[in-house]
Amino acid sequence: MMPLSKFKMNLKSLKKVDKLMFISIVLITMFGIINIYLAKKATTGGMLFPVKQSVFFIASIVLLYFVLAIDYSIIKAFTPIFYWTSIALLVLVLIIGSTINGAQGWIRLGPLSFQPAELAKIATVMMMGKKLEDMDGEINNFKNFFILAFYAIIPAGLIVIQPDMGMTMVLFFMVLGVFFIGGLDKRIIIGGLGALIVGIVLVWNSGLIQDYQKRRITSFRNPETDTSGSGYHLRQSLIAIGSGGFFGSLNSLANDGTGGYSSQYVPEIQTDFIFTQVCEQWGTFGAICLLTLYGILISRMINIARDSKDIFGRIIATGMVAYFLFAIWQNIGMTIGLMPITGITLPLVSYGGSSLLTTILSLGLVINVGMRKTKLNF
Repeated sequence: MMPLSKFKMNLKSLKKVDKLMFISIVLITMFGIINIYLAKKATTGGMLFPVKQSVFFIASIVLLYFVLAIDYSIIKAFTPIFYWTSIALLVLVLIIGSTINGAQGWIRLGPLSFQPAELAKIATVMMMGKKLEDMDGEINNFKNFFILAFYAIIPAGLIVIQPDMGMTMVLFFMVLGVFFIGGLDKRIIIGGLGALIVGIVLVWNSGLIQDYQKRRITSFRNPETDTSGSGYHLRQSLIAIGSGGFFGSLNSLANDGTGGYSSQYVPEIQTDFIFTQVCEQWGTFGAICLLTLYGILISRMINIARDSKDIFGRIIATGMVAYFLFAIWQNIGMTIGLMPITGITLPLVSYGGSSLLTTILSLGLVINVGMRKTKLNF
């Protein structure tokens, strides 16, 4: 067992922490907790949501210290264990998992729930990064490509079975980002996108996705056709967003035990539709501020990927950039009617303990890469 003294960080190490990235993480998460509180304060037991999110945030920051204290090269050595553990958990969840919103993707631990797919997405990127480094970056070698694809297909297949199409899409675009930055032939990438479309068609007609889920996904094309059914989520979301104007309605800030329109009429307001809550309460101005913080966070990760001393570090940073870009686009897009409604949450803002924990620790790994970007030559 590694002694605690090994985790001690000196002042020199702390100075290497990307402060803009760390501050962005903290501000985005705290803003998320505030909006979760405003969204749920008027409901019975609603205070449990921001309290639990705060507990996970504090735990994440504590664990983040240990992630930063260990050289990521050491963490890299444990990647296979990390990856296969996540695969084992994905298998386990299919046996004993709980079903939430139509997907059997959660393992209950007393009052808490854990989503193994959250762990699997970063474990997959880490495994691909390690293997690609072992291959000296030769990604266009036929054998090497199929080895990398093998490690991506296993978790993707297990997540599809749940079925959790939102998380499958997140993993796909993270893997796509890895292949792109790894230098994979563009024709193969285009072929992969084609395979995704074929895969979606096959899953769509396989019976894994229920009819009500299909209606919810396709309702974004014309929510007015069924405003009390499949189009209800989007219809209510657009009303709430419109009521926010430029500076927001701020109606949930009143200390009268009531919430705003979205907290009363928009389902899953604390998770999938948290951006609706942001726009209603803080308006376009609040949305711009949030997107600015995301922009700072993503730009810092891009810089770290560019300056990384090795392939593994570059792949980790790239995978997280791909995750944030896709998740932000998809989540915001579905709340304003530009994208289908899926279960993809807004990173660091939406309610979800396992998502918050794994996201912050994954970002910590990216910061770790940035702290140790100097390559040592012996």
